[in-house]
Amino acid sequence: MKVLGLSIVFFFFVYSPVGIAKEKDGLEQSYEIEAIQIADQIWKYAELGYLEQKSSKLLQDFLLDQNFNVRAGVDGIDTAFIATAGSGSPTIAILAEFDALPGLSQKALPHREPLESGGSGHACGHHLFGAASAAAGAKLSDWMRESGVSGTVKVIGTPAEEGGSGKVYLARAGVFNDVDLVLHWHPSDVNSASPYTTTANKSGRFTFKGKAAHAASAPHRGRSALDGVEAMNYLVNLMREHIPQESRIHYVITRGGDAPNIVPELAQVYYYVRHPKKTKVIELFERVVNAARAAAMGTETTVEFEVMHGNFPVLPNYTISKVVDKNLRALGGVKYGPEEQQFAESIAGSFIEGSRLIGSQETIQPYRFRQSMGSTDVGDVSWLVPTAGFTTATWVPGTPGHSWQAVAAGGMSIGHKGMVLAKELLFETGKELFLNDKLINRAKEELRQARGPSFEYEPILGDRRPPLDYRK
Repeated sequence: MKVLGLSIVFFFFVYSPVGIAKEKDGLEQSYEIEAIQIADQIWKYAELGYLEQKSSKLLQDFLLDQNFNVRAGVDGIDTAFIATAGSGSPTIAILAEFDALPGLSQKALPHREPLESGGSGHACGHHLFGAASAAAGAKLSDWMRESGVSGTVKVIGTPAEEGGSGKVYLARAGVFNDVDLVLHWHPSDVNSASPYTTTANKSGRFTFKGKAAHAASAPHRGRSALDGVEAMNYLVNLMREHIPQESRIHYVITRGGDAPNIVPELAQVYYYVRHPKKTKVIELFERVVNAARAAAMGTETTVEFEVMHGNFPVLPNYTISKVVDKNLRALGGVKYGPEEQQFAESIAGSFIEGSRLIGSQETIQPYRFRQSMGSTDVGDVSWLVPTAGFTTATWVPGTPGHSWQAVAAGGMSIGHKGMVLAKELLFETGKELFLNDKLINRAKEELRQARGPSFEYEPILGDRRPPLDYRK
C-alpha cells in the first residue's frame, strides 16, 4: 500500500492539467486546463439533483467569462441555465449535466475509501459531462467569431438527470423550440458514437398510512403501513412473471417505521418502471399502482403516490451519429501512461466481473445500433430536436456506472483524458454541422419521419412541477 500511495502522488504530479495541455497552443491549453479544474471542483462538490448551486454557478461563471449571455433559473429551476453565444441560424445546443449520486462518495484511489462517510459522489461522471460541454461551447464560440461563421451556440445546463428529469421540464417549457440540433455525451468505459436507444421510465413514491399501536400489548389496535409496503412489493414481485421480458422494475423502501415495538404508522417505497416503449411503461406503472391499491385494501391501510419523474426513450438520429462516429475515429481513443496503467490494473481487481480488457480504451467501438436498458431525460429532447450523443472512456474498462470505481477514475487523469476527448469531439462535430445546412436539414427530415405525422409531445410525468426537494 505504501508503494501504491507513492505512485499515486507521482501520478498526479506527472499528469497535472498543465502536463496534459503543454503541447497545445495557448488558447487550447487554457480550455483544457479550465475544463479539468472545473471538473475537479464539481467532483469535490458532488451536489445532488436540483441542489447543484455551486456546480451550476461554476459553469455559468466560466461561460460568462467566455462572453456568453447566461440566463439562470429557467422554468423556476434555480440550477438550470441557458448560455448563448453568436447570432443567427443554425442554432446548435450542447447539453451539460452536473448532478451527483447519493451514497457513493469516494477518493481518487483504486480501493474503496469514501471522501465522506455516506456522502454523495459523481458515479455517473456528470462533473466531466458539464465541464467538457461548457469548454466545447466556448471553443466553438471563439471559432465562429474568428472565422465569421453565422450561427448560435447554446450550452444548456440541465440539472437532476439522476431521477429528477430536469430536461423534461425544460423541454416542456419550450427551451428547445428554437434549437436546430442537440449534441450531448456521457462518461463511460468505452469510446462509442453508435446510434442507440434507451428505456422509457416512470417513477413514483408510494406512501402508506396506518394506525400506530404498541406492537406487543395492543397489536390488534394497529394497522401497519409497513405491511402495506411489503404487501405491495410482494404483489409486484409476483407480477414480474407476467410482464414483457425487456421490462425493468426496481424499488427501495425509503421509510419502514421508527421502532420495532411500534406498529408503523407511515411507510414509503420508491419505484422505477422501465420499458423500451413509453406506452408500455405507462401500462406497467398503472399495474404497479393497482398493486399498491390492493395492498392497502388487504392491510386496511391507505396509500397515496406521487409521480417523481418520467422519460421518453432516446430517439436515435443516424444522420448526425454518422458524423460523430467519423470524427471520433479521426481523433482516436485514450492512451494510458505507466501510472494510469497501474491505477487501472489495481481498480480492475475490485470488479465482480468485467467483459472489457484494459487497453480497449484506445479503440473505438464498432458503429452499430444498440439498446440500452438505462434511461435518461435526453430521451424527451431527442423527440423534439435531432439529437446525437456519444461516450468516451473516462473510466477503466469494465467499470459499471453508478459505482465507486467510476467516481475514483473520474477524479483523476483517466477521467480527464476521456473528458478532453469528448470536448474535442463536440467541437469538431459542431464545427462540421455549422458549415453544412444540408446535413442539418437531413437530420430534421429523419426526425420527422421517425416520429410520424401524428406525434404530439406529452411528457410521461404529466403536468407536475419539478420535484426540487426530491433529494433532500
